[in-house]
Amino acid sequence: MTDPLPFSQTHSASTPDPSREVPRGWWDPSRKLIQSLRAYQSTSGALAPLARKIHVLRHRFWSVVSGADIPLNCQIGVGLLLPHPNGVVIHPQAQIGCNCLLFQQVTIAGACVIGGHVDIGAGAKILGPLTIGDHVQVGANAVVTTDLPDNVVATGIPAKMRS
Repeated sequence: MTDPLPFSQTHSASTPDPSREVPRGWWDPSRKLIQSLRAYQSTSGALAPLARKIHVLRHRFWSVVSGADIPLNCQIGVGLLLPHPNGVVIHPQAQIGCNCLLFQQVTIAGACVIGGHVDIGAGAKILGPLTIGDHVQVGANAVVTTDLPDNVVATGIPAKMRS
């Protein structure tokens, strides 16, 4: 019998899990915000200009309700979780991998490239441009100012890698 994977390895960094973004009911602001972002980005066809306007209005509504500032043009992988979206701010040029988790008050400033299955704790600040690898955990209130390789935990101000 093999040992179970550690928590940081339980989700794939490359295979998206769309079920993480499915709203659990009509009132699920964080997932509705992500849903409106996905709808805007996937709109095409003859009625695209009208549909985009509707999606922009949905996005603005859910942005106000959730208290998150996530631009329509940022690149976010499928499977993003925002359990408490209040105060989340993401730079328009940020790239976030699949199956990531962002808690409240997270700021991603600059054109950061964040790998797959990265967990970012409450109040953490990612000040880029920088690159964060796959399966990284950033502690609450950490301030990341340098690149982080795969499979590390970063805590503190400025963030330092832990084993």
